[in-house]
Amino acid sequence: MNWYLAKIVYRIICGNGEHTAQFDEQLRLIAADNEETAFEKAQQIGQKEQDCFTNINQEMVQWKFINVAELYKLQDLIDGAELYSMIKETGDAHSYIRFIEEKSKHIQQRTTHQILQLL
Repeated sequence: MNWYLAKIVYRIICGNGEHTAQFDEQLRLIAADNEETAFEKAQQIGQKEQDCFTNINQEMVQWKFINVAELYKLQDLIDGAELYSMIKETGDAHSYIRFIEEKSKHIQQRTTHQILQLL
């Protein structure tokens, strides 16, 4: 059995779709004997997890599966191995750094809270 990393892409459509296009790119671990099976499994996950619901503004929201955009065979699962990388460009570096710091702080606080619950 091999491990693969698949990028599954959904389009998010709110209401009649007259808004800035939104896409959700998800990285998923897939266990499969070969690349073809891994690709098929990733597509099945994408199709199965499409969703449609009404938001708080009573607008229909659709998560429409687009396709599997990337598929990588993971060679060895080792501590610290890079699984994915993306370069982000922004016009406001300070805001982006503050955003990342806040996310990190939230993770740290949640982890500390979970540890305290165990005591």
